[in-house]
Amino acid sequence: MKQYLFDEIIPRKGTGCVKHDALKEIFGRDDLMPMWVADMDFRTPDFIMDALRHRCEHEVLGYAWPQDSYWQTMCSWLKNHYSLDCKREELHFIPGIVAGISFVLQAMTQPGDGIMVTTPVYPPFLNLPQNGGRRLVCSPLKIVDGRFAIDFEDLEWRAHQCQWLILSNPHNPGGTVWGKEVLERVAEICYRNNVNVISDEIHADMTLPGHRHVSFSTVSQHARDISITFVAPSKTFNMAGLGSSVCYCPNESLRKRFFGYLDGYEVAGGNIFAFIGAEAAFSKGEEWLGQLLQYLDGNVSLLRDFLASRLPQVEAVLPEASYLAWLDFSGMGFSHDELKDRFINRAVVAMNDGTTFGGSDYRCRFRLNVGCPRSVLSECLERIADALD
Repeated sequence: MKQYLFDEIIPRKGTGCVKHDALKEIFGRDDLMPMWVADMDFRTPDFIMDALRHRCEHEVLGYAWPQDSYWQTMCSWLKNHYSLDCKREELHFIPGIVAGISFVLQAMTQPGDGIMVTTPVYPPFLNLPQNGGRRLVCSPLKIVDGRFAIDFEDLEWRAHQCQWLILSNPHNPGGTVWGKEVLERVAEICYRNNVNVISDEIHADMTLPGHRHVSFSTVSQHARDISITFVAPSKTFNMAGLGSSVCYCPNESLRKRFFGYLDGYEVAGGNIFAFIGAEAAFSKGEEWLGQLLQYLDGNVSLLRDFLASRLPQVEAVLPEASYLAWLDFSGMGFSHDELKDRFINRAVVAMNDGTTFGGSDYRCRFRLNVGCPRSVLSECLERIADALD
């Protein structure tokens, strides 16, 4: 068994990566420890890089088409991991999930239609409906025993105003894994109110030890009838720059409309490396993924222990999946702007501002990315604690 190294420090500055090279534009200085953008600081696995290098030996980079082996690999992964017994015709390549959600809104809704999200949530879920002239409807999550929880009464009350729900499954931020019963209730509420569901499951493969991801469309026939599910290797195998994802749509009526839009407007083509990278990831990635999840679980434990000992006033929603923690600093006695200033100019650390996940209700909250070598996370936490001392 090969042992993969996740403690390695890999310099990324100057490579055109958003995480490092956009710091000056976003935060006003370029020397920050970047703990914000949701990619990891680990090497993209060797079996993916080897597949890309091998393809580059053929020195014609023409238009690309996914081979049968790509679709077979995709179907096998989804069946083995999530009991999605999908057919080839129920899948469509998408050049990134944010683009895919945008395509759903353009193809399946009209300006003024209500699009519901559960906040706090990944900012594009908020931005895409509003930028497209749709009516954003927010159902705030509750925190119960340190985890985000859906307020079903609120969800039901708002559902009649909406045509679609964009569901983060697992949730971003905080990595809450929605269980089968939770998803069943969401499906029943949406079905009763004629609301369709986009289930973004990009973090599903990164469900940490002791937890189990449930794919939305598998929980009931109603869920299957009203949903479009997005999956991708991009977060899991640290290959987001390849723009490679897939949507699964088992309902024939929804599928004809959505896939017809994608093909009719020719917006969902891929590139050579998107297909090759994804096939390599899903055909050879089991061992690497298992080791990654153990390492990330250790990072989450480090964060948990550090907060308990050094920053007990901070309330945290820690990941059950992926690597994005949600930290509430409101108990520290600082204003939101004071916290931002201390993090940027004293700690010299960049985290995501919580207000971008749903507005002023999330002042004094920040999202922290722990997908990094443990030594980097330790230094980051020490800097934060010192800045708040």
